[in-house]
Amino acid sequence: MTTHAARSSFDPTRVAHLSGRYAPVTEEVDEVGLAVTGELPDDLDGLYLRNGPNPRFSPIGSYLYPIDGDGMLHGVWISQGAARYRNRFVRTPAFLAEERAGRALWGGLESMIVPGEADVGPDLAGTFRDLPDINVVRHGGRLLALAESGCPFRLTPGLETVGPETFGGALPAGITAHPKVDPATGEMAVFCYALEEPFLTWSVIGPEGTVRRGPTPVAGVDEPMMIHDMALTERYLVLVLAPAFFDIAGAMRGGSLIDWRPGQGTRTALIPRDGGPVRWTADEAFWLWHTVNAYDEGPAGDVVLEYVQWDHLGLGPGGGPNPGGLARAVFDPAAGSVRRTLLDDAPVEFPRVDDRLIGRRHGPVAVAAETGTLDLRPSEYDALRWYDTAGGGSRTWRAGDLSVGEPVFAPAAGSGPGDAGRGYWLTFATDRTDATSWLLVFAAEDPSSGPVARVRIPVRVPLGLHGAWLPTEE
Repeated sequence: MTTHAARSSFDPTRVAHLSGRYAPVTEEVDEVGLAVTGELPDDLDGLYLRNGPNPRFSPIGSYLYPIDGDGMLHGVWISQGAARYRNRFVRTPAFLAEERAGRALWGGLESMIVPGEADVGPDLAGTFRDLPDINVVRHGGRLLALAESGCPFRLTPGLETVGPETFGGALPAGITAHPKVDPATGEMAVFCYALEEPFLTWSVIGPEGTVRRGPTPVAGVDEPMMIHDMALTERYLVLVLAPAFFDIAGAMRGGSLIDWRPGQGTRTALIPRDGGPVRWTADEAFWLWHTVNAYDEGPAGDVVLEYVQWDHLGLGPGGGPNPGGLARAVFDPAAGSVRRTLLDDAPVEFPRVDDRLIGRRHGPVAVAAETGTLDLRPSEYDALRWYDTAGGGSRTWRAGDLSVGEPVFAPAAGSGPGDAGRGYWLTFATDRTDATSWLLVFAAEDPSSGPVARVRIPVRVPLGLHGAWLPTEE
């Protein structure tokens, strides 16, 4: 599959997501007693952990942000008003082979460059690399680095790599990067897309980590498609199938790996959690990277989904800015209909809610946002915004010289589901003037007043992607 033209024509120095605030870091660091400006709250006790694409060696052939790249975990442990930091690569077999070689052996996804047996031996020759570089989750006693669609990699509590996780062989093809955990049942709903039949499956993992429902094909999907995120209600898995189709033949000819076909529209699958038949709706084409949350509503059994809407794929060189914004869709499963409303047309991404409300009516929605006053790189944000999507209105904190990432909610220690909203919002941020990175902590009751604490991170944290707050386990 190697294409020498792809090797010679690709110039990584011209890729925006490989330089500046996005440039990868290679040093693994441990540091205790991090410097804090302000005061870390006493009721903040746990680990803020973020995963993201971070190539160990200069890429060859192509680089498709945010999917390509080695995974790197950045962790900040907080307890009793103090903080420590550790970062580690996710050491996949391909990563280890490239470390031994001292250079990149696999090309980016769009280049179709794979190594031969002379470089990596018979087991890895001709294979595509694992890419657990998108997200991180802790469930059923496992800490997992998640790929776009593939086997997650299990990590130790100290962020060392254990190896691929197939859940006892029950999920050999893996899962995608955005599973959803039902806070009421403890079950984790997952899905997986593939290049071969079945093209789309869903599964359920119990709170103890055992697969309760194995890969279940979603009927009505007859081509390989890219689906980045999902939502969960008490009754349904919600999967939005935008017209982003994989085109392997086109990629082999040097074209795009993903074919955007807006004429085919966007379909949404409402998959009953009890295993009943899938309910489909169809609409004009739109794309979403990330859902906010979903919930069941009213006696008619409507499903409400909030999400960040794009009018195009938003991936690769032609991705461009997002002219969409924060949106709401209301589905009628019985009628197979959908009503969509744009709540705000501001350029935002990385929406999060208090995870204790997943699948139920949620409170504030936090996003990374652009103020529109600066010349930022693609997917770079200079503000945080909090929406009240039920009552209307929003609050914004302008980050000044800082570029900010995804905001994650951290419940105050000892608070329960009835204390929704009691806690803090956390995000990494990097100063555009001196490349220093910080963990910012905002009090949930008044986040737009600015961070109550800024924790100095000893290395620059590249911008993107997804993180999680992991409370200290008793």
